[in-house]
Amino acid sequence: MTPLPFVWPYALLFWAVAVWAFWPEFGIPRRAQRSGNSKDAKSLQVILLGMWIAFIGAFPLAWVPALQLSGHRVSGFLAGVILLVSGSFLRRHCWRMLGASFTGDVRARADQEVVTRGAYAILRHPSYTAGIMLHTGVGIALGSWASAVILAVASFAVYTYRIAVEERALLAAIGKPYERFMRTRKRLIPFVY
Repeated sequence: MTPLPFVWPYALLFWAVAVWAFWPEFGIPRRAQRSGNSKDAKSLQVILLGMWIAFIGAFPLAWVPALQLSGHRVSGFLAGVILLVSGSFLRRHCWRMLGASFTGDVRARADQEVVTRGAYAILRHPSYTAGIMLHTGVGIALGSWASAVILAVASFAVYTYRIAVEERALLAAIGKPYERFMRTRKRLIPFVY
C-alpha cells in the first residue's frame, strides 16, 4: 500500500509541513563555527550523517506492507504530522530561548548564561527532544512502524552523543552553575531521562 505522504491530498499536507518544519534546520550547519575553537568533537557531522542514513533507510521501508501500521492509516498519518509540527514549534522556541548561545556546533564560554527559562525550566536539552519529535513524526506519518523506530532510535542515538559532548564542554567552561542546572533537570524526557 502506498504511504499516505505519497497519496493525494495527504501528500500536499505532509510535504508542506515537512518543508516548513525542516527549512530552519538547513541553517544549522551554516551557523557552525569553522574555526578550531569548537569543542564539537564532530557531533554535528554525526547528527547529519546519522540522520541522512536513517532517512535513506526509513523511506523505502515505508513501502513494505509487512512493516506498515495496519488500520487507522489516516489517524496515524495525522498523529505523525502533529508530532512533526509540535517538534518544530518546540525547536524554534528553544532557539529563541537560547538566543546568541544557539550555534550549530558545540561552543562554551565561561561568561555564557545558563538558560533556565521556557522549555529549559523543565529539561536540559529540549531542543534535542524536539529533534527526536520531528524525526519520529516523519516515520509515523509514513505509516510504518519500522520507519518510526529507525528515525526515533537514530535521532536518540545521535543526540545522546551530542549531549555528552555538549555537557562536557559546558561543565569545563561554566562549571558550578551548569552543574547545578544539570542536577535539577532531566536530559530529554521530563521526570524520566
